[in-house]
Amino acid sequence: MTLAVLADGTKAEQLYEAADQAYAQQDYKQAVTLAKQALPLCKGTETEADCLNLLAITYIRLSDYGEAAKYAKECYVLDEKSGDPDVMSSSLNTLAAIYMGANQPQEAEKYVLKGIEMAEKANNPGRMAILQAMASEVYHAQGHEEKALPYIEKAYQIDKQTGNEPRAMVRLAQKASILIGLHHYQEAEQVLKEVIPFLRKTPDRQSLGIACNKMGMALFSQQREKEALPYYQEAADIFMRLGDPYNEVHARRGLYEVLWQSNPDEAKHQLDRFNDLKDSIYSKTSAETLARYNAEFGNDWLQIENHEQRRAKLWAIAIAVVLAILVVVIWLLMRKRQQRQANINQKLSEHINELREKYDVLNEHYDNAIATSTNMDTKELNAADRDFLENTVNIINNLIYSGQIDANHVAEEMGLSLFQFRQRLTSLTDETPQSFIQIVRMRRARHLLDNHPELNISEIATLCAYNDTPNFTRAFKKTFGITPTQYLEQKR
Repeated sequence: MTLAVLADGTKAEQLYEAADQAYAQQDYKQAVTLAKQALPLCKGTETEADCLNLLAITYIRLSDYGEAAKYAKECYVLDEKSGDPDVMSSSLNTLAAIYMGANQPQEAEKYVLKGIEMAEKANNPGRMAILQAMASEVYHAQGHEEKALPYIEKAYQIDKQTGNEPRAMVRLAQKASILIGLHHYQEAEQVLKEVIPFLRKTPDRQSLGIACNKMGMALFSQQREKEALPYYQEAADIFMRLGDPYNEVHARRGLYEVLWQSNPDEAKHQLDRFNDLKDSIYSKTSAETLARYNAEFGNDWLQIENHEQRRAKLWAIAIAVVLAILVVVIWLLMRKRQQRQANINQKLSEHINELREKYDVLNEHYDNAIATSTNMDTKELNAADRDFLENTVNIINNLIYSGQIDANHVAEEMGLSLFQFRQRLTSLTDETPQSFIQIVRMRRARHLLDNHPELNISEIATLCAYNDTPNFTRAFKKTFGITPTQYLEQKR
C-alpha cells in the first residue's frame, strides 16, 4: 500500500468525521459538502457505506428526497453485498423514511416490510422496534388506522421490555397520532399528557415539538382553541430554532386556525409565515413532489370559511407530513451517539455495572491487544512508557462508558495536547490514536461475544460505544474479517 493511498484513507476518515460533526450540529449544508468530499476517497472501504448513509439522512433533513433516495439506494447495494441482515434492515428503513417524507406511503410500504423481514433474521430488538413503528406510520399515512395500531403497540412493547423509556415515550406519541386519526381525541390527549412532561426533561427538542403539535391538534379537534394555543406556540418556537420547516408549517397552520376568530391580525401573521415556509419547502422538492404538494396545500386552502370542512380536508395531509418527519427523527436518534448514550436504558446500565465488577478490560486485554495489534512484542518498555500505555488504555475504557471516545478526549484526560499524545503513542505502538482506540473497543467486543451470551449484538455495540449496530458490525468485520453474527456462528 502506497503512502498516497494511506494519506487518502486518513483524509477520508477525517472528512467523514467532520461531516458527521457538522450533521450533529445541524449544519446540514456543511455536512453535505464535507461528505461529498470524503465519498470519492472512501470508495472500496468500510467507510463508503457510512458516508453514503450520512448523505442520505442529511438530504432528508434538507427535504431533498431525490438526492436522499439516490445515496440511500447506493448504501443499500453495499449493505446487501455484505449479506448482513442487520445493516440491510437499516438501509431499508432509511429508504422507507425517505418515501414517507415525500408522502409516498405506498412506495415506503414495500421497503419497511422487507426491512422487518431482515430485522427478524438479525434478531435485533432495537431495529425491529424502529421498523414496526415505521410500518405503523406507513399504514397510518394510508388511512389504515386499525392496521397501524398493532404495529405501534408492538414497537412500544419492545422498547418497554428493554427498558428504553425515552423511545417508548416517542412510541406513545406516535400512538396518539393514530388515535387522532381514529377520532379518539380525549384518549390521545391523555396519552400526550404523559409524553410531553417527560420529553420536556430530555434534550430531545424535536420529539417534544412534534408531540406539542399533536396535543394542539387533539385539543383543537375538541373545540378547545385557547388550550391548544400554547402547545402550537411552543412547537413553532422549537421548530424555528431547529430550522425544521416541515414541522413549523404544521405549527403555523395550527396557530392560524386557533387564532383566526379571536385575534385576526395575529392569525394573518401566522398565515404569512405559513406561506413563506411553504414556498421554501417547494423550492427544495422534486418536480413530482412539488406538483403533489401544490395540489394538497392549495394557495387558498386556509381561506375556507366552513371551519369543520376545512379541518376535514387538512387532517389527512397534516398528520401524514408531521408523522413522516417523526419517523425520520426516531431513526436519526438511533444513529446519533451522543443522544443515545445519554439515554442508555436500564437494562444496559445493569449490564455495564455488572461487567465493570466482573472484569477489568485493562488487565485482561492490555498485553494481548498491544502485542497482537502493534509491534510491541519487539520493543522493550521502560516503566514510564508502560505506565503511559496502561493509563491510555484505562482512560479509553472509562471514556467508552461516557460515549466521549475520541483522540481529543483521551489526550485531554492524559493532560497532553493532541499533538503530544499522538507523537508519543505512535512512537511506542506504531498506531495512530484512533487506531489504538479501535483496538481496545474491538477487543472488548470480542470478549463480550466470548463470555456473555446473554447480550445481543445491539447491546454489545452499545457497551463498545457504538450507538448504531450496522457501524459496529462494519468495524468488527474490518478488524476480524467476519461479522459478529458470523463470529458467534463459528463459535457454535
